[in-house]
Amino acid sequence: MEILLTGANGFLGKSIVKELASSYNLISLSRTSGDYKVSLEKEIPEFFQKFDLVIHSAGKAHSVPKTDIEKQSFFEVNVKGTENLLKGLENAGLPKQFVFISSVSVYGVISGNQINEEQPLMAIDPYGKSKILAEKLVQDWCAKNNIICTILRLPLVVGKNPPGNLGAMINGIRKGFYFNIAGGNAKKSMVLADDISRVLLKVAEVGGIYNLTDGYHPNFYEISLLISKQLGKGKVNNMPIWIAEIFAFFGDIIGSRFPINSDKLNKLNATLTFDDLKARRAFGWNPQAVLKEFKIN
Repeated sequence: MEILLTGANGFLGKSIVKELASSYNLISLSRTSGDYKVSLEKEIPEFFQKFDLVIHSAGKAHSVPKTDIEKQSFFEVNVKGTENLLKGLENAGLPKQFVFISSVSVYGVISGNQINEEQPLMAIDPYGKSKILAEKLVQDWCAKNNIICTILRLPLVVGKNPPGNLGAMINGIRKGFYFNIAGGNAKKSMVLADDISRVLLKVAEVGGIYNLTDGYHPNFYEISLLISKQLGKGKVNNMPIWIAEIFAFFGDIIGSRFPINSDKLNKLNATLTFDDLKARRAFGWNPQAVLKEFKIN
């Protein structure tokens, strides 16, 4: 089985390589390493073989754009990059299956409980909107070419040395400047990178659009307690909401140099969970609990 993995050097990509490379002919694509060294947003890849399965994990995330150029880069990487990949595959020969790694950001909501795949796609931020456009490209292309299409909408992905907000949280607890806000009661959906990697071949045969979570949705207090224990630190301190609101007010005035503003505070203090029942019914999705299996290093 010939499998192409884009974004092979990324956080999730490395987990996928670890899971599949020893048992399958896994061909990797990334900007700086792998079998194909390609910047998809800049060029159409020239493939020298046909693939049975394509896992498109490459994309831009984990940053807050501050300029129009930075905002546009999300569309260049996530949309133009996907378009160029599809053109390259057409030239080499069409795969049987295509899996696109998307995000729950496409829903465009900052709070809610058990949001399922029927939720309208309302994202207006560059990352979420670019993922919506990329999803549409993939769906239309697969339908046109009779390819089994799978789209996985992921929440916070957890694993060793994570990037993004979870990595920042770990670093903050390690250095002693992280605080839970209002008791840390806000819940967030999470999923282990290893569980995603293990289920890819199974879901690729089924096709469809799925949220993937661990099914538990821990709150910030539980997450911070787990991290602090692994780091050998004391219990994370709590910041009352009124103090956090004062800091956020100054953040609104000072700008991006300040670590928090009202927008960030609203997201941190809001429960946002997603329903994965569709995946459990369609292909037996049965993930591990993040709080039991997550190891920082």
